[in-house]
Order: sequence, then C-alpha cells, then structure tokens
Amino acid sequence: MYTRFQDEVPVVEGLVAGVDEAGRGPLAGNVVAAAVILDKDRPITGLADSKQLSAQRREQLAEQIRGRALACAVSSVDAAMIDRINILQATLLAMRQAVEQLGLIADHVFIDGNRCPEVDMPATAIVKGDRRVAEISAASILAKVERDRQMLLLHEIYPCYGFDRHKGYPTAAHIRALAEYGPCPAHRISYRPVRACLSNGGRLLR
Repeated sequence: MYTRFQDEVPVVEGLVAGVDEAGRGPLAGNVVAAAVILDKDRPITGLADSKQLSAQRREQLAEQIRGRALACAVSSVDAAMIDRINILQATLLAMRQAVEQLGLIADHVFIDGNRCPEVDMPATAIVKGDRRVAEISAASILAKVERDRQMLLLHEIYPCYGFDRHKGYPTAAHIRALAEYGPCPAHRISYRPVRACLSNGGRLLR
C-alpha cells in the first residue's frame, strides 16, 4: 500500500531515502533505479529533476552526491527481465533492490511517482517528487547518469543504432535503424515498435 501526495510532502523524522528511476520509456537498455540518503550536514546546491539539467551538470552533481551522501545505491534490471515481468514490475524491482543495497536502513522512503516498491520500511510515493524532494532529485540524477553511461557502453557494442545520441528512446533515427538492422539483444521485445520490427520480418541482431 502507498500514500499519494500531490499538494504536499509529509514531514518525517529520521533518515529519509529518495528513490527514482531512469529508462522506462526507451526501446532498449536497462531500467535503472537509484536510492539516496542525503547528509543534512553536507548540503548539495543545485539538486533538481535530472531531466532539467545538462549532461555535464548531472555528472558534476552525481560526483558530489556520491561523495557527500550518507548512502547511495544504483540497481539495474535488463531488457530480458523487462520483457518477462513488464516495465512497471521491473521498475519496482530495480527500486527495491536499490533501497536494499543502501547499506543504511532509512526510517522512511520517498519514491517518485504514484507507486511504491515493496520495502521493509514506511514508504510514500510523491507525484513529481524529483522536483520537490531533494533526496529524490539526487536519486534521479544518479539513475540518469548511470543509465546514460550504460547506453554509451552499449553503443560501443552496437554502434549502428546510435545509442550514444538517443539513449534508446524511440526517435525517428532509432526507428529507422531498427527497420534496417533489426533489434539487438538489448532491445525490449515486448515494446510495440520492436515487436513490430520482428513481425515485419526483422531478425534479432547478435
């Protein structure tokens, strides 16, 4: 069970962990979640929704988060598991794993969105939490930075798709590459554009 807050963020005592994800919408690559417990004695200026920051600024903030946070963790779930259990369940799984890997037990967990993973402490889903809760903003930055790095590595293996540019999102260039080369093992077969490519005679690129 979760509580959904749209107009206010509840005040809680003790250690607060923020959780967010990156990569629900792309056609390829992992979905990545991060969890962060910030140190109130070592504040970080400029935390915001990762989508509102430049790649360079995200990298700078990610370094500060890793250096100053009381605890942080990142977890990934791959395309095969996404296809097996669906993207919602894969996202919740990555979030739960990130919380479990923190090394510190939070007194409360704030999750971006309207659903909470199953965790062993009180948890609250905060709609647009990446703009409103510093811990969630920090988690969104770590998740986005990690996923972008993964996509750059994937680009080195499969350069024909342009993963370094679109990071797996369904851009026109990505769709054209899918039509020309077929999917690779990192593509999410359960996603309609990828499935449609296979239905039209495309073959899985190895």
